[in-house]
Amino acid sequence: MVDPANTVGLPVNPTPLLKDELDIVIPTIRNLDFLEMWRPFLQPYHLIIVQDGDPTKKIHVPEGYDYELYNRNDINRILGPKASCISFKDSACRCFGYMMSKKKYIFTIDDDCFVAKDPSGKAVNALEQHIKNLLCPSTPFLREGVTTAVSHGLWLNIPDYDAPTQLVKPKERNTRYVDAVMTIPKGTLFPMCGMNLAFDRDLIGPAMYFGLMGDGQPIGRYDDMWAGWCIKVICDHLGLGVKTGLPYIYHSKASNPFVNLKKEYKGIFWQEEIIPFFQNAKLSKEATTVQQCYIELSKMVKEKLSSLDPYFDKLADAMVTWIEAWDELNPTAAAAANGKA
Repeated sequence: MVDPANTVGLPVNPTPLLKDELDIVIPTIRNLDFLEMWRPFLQPYHLIIVQDGDPTKKIHVPEGYDYELYNRNDINRILGPKASCISFKDSACRCFGYMMSKKKYIFTIDDDCFVAKDPSGKAVNALEQHIKNLLCPSTPFLREGVTTAVSHGLWLNIPDYDAPTQLVKPKERNTRYVDAVMTIPKGTLFPMCGMNLAFDRDLIGPAMYFGLMGDGQPIGRYDDMWAGWCIKVICDHLGLGVKTGLPYIYHSKASNPFVNLKKEYKGIFWQEEIIPFFQNAKLSKEATTVQQCYIELSKMVKEKLSSLDPYFDKLADAMVTWIEAWDELNPTAAAAANGKA
């Protein structure tokens, strides 16, 4: 059995790394009491909270945190017709926070994630480890180092399984702490999880779109997987690195496997086509920015995956809308990406 760390009495970090260059994005439908445990490590940073579900519900944020909060009404007001690309009733709504941030780095975490302990019993400062990962080169080409765009952390306690695996392993818990960070090799995909993730927004932000999931869509819970497949293809093409391993967080709550199965069942079949699609996706040499790569990828989705289900035609259109909305909210970066700066 593994327990979360006890952070009561720990002082707030007086020298937080990249304090003015990083935002923390949290999707939620509930009060954020879990932030009390994270106070020593996260309080110095600015939070962007994306409230899913009922926009009239009041979300409580512990005192002392600096934050901005957006609900569905805000998303509709800010994006107008382009708000259709932001998922509803799914954690994929978090990517709206990525779009609204103006910082270089993003750390995103779920509200059921607590502070983990390392094997010595010390509380793990997950954000600090993510920053170290991002600031150190990756080695997707084995020896030659490249800039790191994404740091993908892991979790103790409740595994992040799909519904069928949840049903056959209901009592399984992860107690193994592997003290390692590795670069995911070029040409290798990975199952990205969005609940303990950091990335360089300037380098890969426009590709961190978690797709169309949840309410009104035929699929859910594949949001982070979809984004992970997209960013890996683009990072490989642009010569950027993706790391996985440390840091660990403590995942506190198992979701309902029967509810999950309803959301996932089409994806379980579709992924047999989706994964080979991404394995074989080749971007052109003319695609030299993230935006250009993502638009090319959207065209491939429409061409290659629409035969699976009309949903993918809709998803491809949403990918384009996402880029348009991103560029409208980030005009300076968009101009640089298009060679107009």
